[in-house]
Amino acid sequence: MVDGDGFRPNVGIILAKPNGQVLWARRVGGFDAWQFPQGGIDDDESAEEALFRELREEVGLQPQHVKIRGRTKGWLRYRLPRRLRRYNSTPGFVGQKQKWFMLEMLAEDSVVDMNCSPKPEFDHWAWVSFWYPLNQVVDFKREVYRRALRELAPHLPLS
Repeated sequence: MVDGDGFRPNVGIILAKPNGQVLWARRVGGFDAWQFPQGGIDDDESAEEALFRELREEVGLQPQHVKIRGRTKGWLRYRLPRRLRRYNSTPGFVGQKQKWFMLEMLAEDSVVDMNCSPKPEFDHWAWVSFWYPLNQVVDFKREVYRRALRELAPHLPLS
């Protein structure tokens, strides 16, 4: 589902430990591309339903393994560079509009499993400092990350 402006609805997931570190995942494919888990919102899903589906598919976590601490108020948008757009799948597609969630990790690290879907998105993950991803993510996502981190920082679980 793409809106009239060409943006596909999506959720972004910032999963944090009580020490303030966040889960940072490396995409499959031999590239050194790291990002927060994210994924599309299906036509029959709410943003929260998509959050839990993507969390399960991408990092193997169930609702009982996390607590929602916060979410962005509105949509945060980024445009994909033309070279990354798939013109054959969605006419008019230009990028993503995302609702971001801050989650607190309640389970042990051993529960994280990157192989819970037939085609895993990630092959490695690490806990990193809260602001670290801002300078590591691909350029076209940087402003969305800045806005999501800034808005959700007050919800960061700190013990």
